[in-house]
Amino acid sequence: MRVTYDAVADAAYIALAGPVGEGEAATTIHSILTPGDRGEVALDFDADDRLLGIEVLHASAVLPAAVLAEAERIG
Repeated sequence: MRVTYDAVADAAYIALAGPVGEGEAATTIHSILTPGDRGEVALDFDADDRLLGIEVLHASAVLPAAVLAEAERIG
């Protein structure tokens, strides 16, 4: 598992099965709102319907600070 974080966009990506390249996800479920509407989550699935990764928008409001502190910085 790999967690990346872009502080400018305040977006994190949790890759469950290694890096997920552009266009690699066969299906993405968008606009899942977190409780309290503090953030938004998108789920990426491969062609076999296995979960590849999770994108978290407004990550600093949703994810524990320790997760973001350990995340690889991008952007």
